[in-house]
Amino acid sequence: MKLIQETCKNTKYYDLCVSSLKTNATSTKTDTKGLALIMIGVGMANATATSSYLSSQLLSTATNDPTMKKVLRECADKYGYAANALQDSVQDLATESYDYAYMHVMGASDYPNACRNAFRRYPGLAYPSELARREDGLKHICDVVLGMIDHLGL
Repeated sequence: MKLIQETCKNTKYYDLCVSSLKTNATSTKTDTKGLALIMIGVGMANATATSSYLSSQLLSTATNDPTMKKVLRECADKYGYAANALQDSVQDLATESYDYAYMHVMGASDYPNACRNAFRRYPGLAYPSELARREDGLKHICDVVLGMIDHLGL
């Protein structure tokens, strides 16, 4: 538990970091890199769940607007790309390529912006509050991972 607290002190969202790591049984038996990998897994789960959520919204009968369907499809893709970027960061950490891991996590953190911008391109479309909540969640998780990677690269 001490390593979790020490590691999370180096992140932007201490409470999110600690609560996410405490729920993983392996977190007390690993090192800082292992903690970063656990948080990357949390981010991948978030991005994948958001992509699935958006895909389910596409299939919803309530969404008959072709513009909304186009934007939801684009957003589902972006969150899928975020999950892929996080997966790439796992491989980077394995080879201690911390600069590349950092870049991939930054990319994952930025994909939700592309989704938000897709909604902005169509003034009649409101950005769903559920999507805003999920966007913030992924960005915060990525910020935690970035703080951990910063510490690993020292």
